[in-house]
Amino acid sequence: MHLPATASQTVGPYFAIGLDALLRTDLAPADVPGRRVMIAGRVLDGDGAPVTDALLELWQANAEGKYAHPDDGQERAVDPRFQGFGRVSTDATGAFRFATIVPGRVPGPDGTLQAPHILVSVFMRGLLKQLVTRIYFPDDTANAGDPVLAFVPTERRGTLIARPEPAGGFTWNVILQGEDETVFFDF
Repeated sequence: MHLPATASQTVGPYFAIGLDALLRTDLAPADVPGRRVMIAGRVLDGDGAPVTDALLELWQANAEGKYAHPDDGQERAVDPRFQGFGRVSTDATGAFRFATIVPGRVPGPDGTLQAPHILVSVFMRGLLKQLVTRIYFPDDTANAGDPVLAFVPTERRGTLIARPEPAGGFTWNVILQGEDETVFFDF
């Protein structure tokens, strides 16, 4: 008998049980300055099956490129209504959705500016440590000079760039293994 290998699965954690009250799917109130966008996607395992109990934490700068964090010492405007943090879970199809604004450019290594991006941490069953990745926006001219994207092989950069949808908004998926695996970063 021959049994094909499948993506590894373990029990728990069950984020829906303890964190539903802490979910935050709208990162920016309607009156916060910036271009509002909706980002939707799915978390899929190495076999293409949905991960139904994943949790994504999102961090981003405001439209001026400043994080709502005391360690961000930039002399840029802060809006106390914008925290730049969200937490979304996946549903029975592995889908997630959140609303936010397009962030501004933030300083990177050696004072270079990074392209607008959202930092994403993925928590899910079977992971001892979260996965860290980014969402970039398509057709942004700053992507060409982004110091983090420059470290990613050209053929893999597409896993970090959201796709525009005809009805507006963006699609961005997390693929955990395989040919189209999302680029994850060590920190």
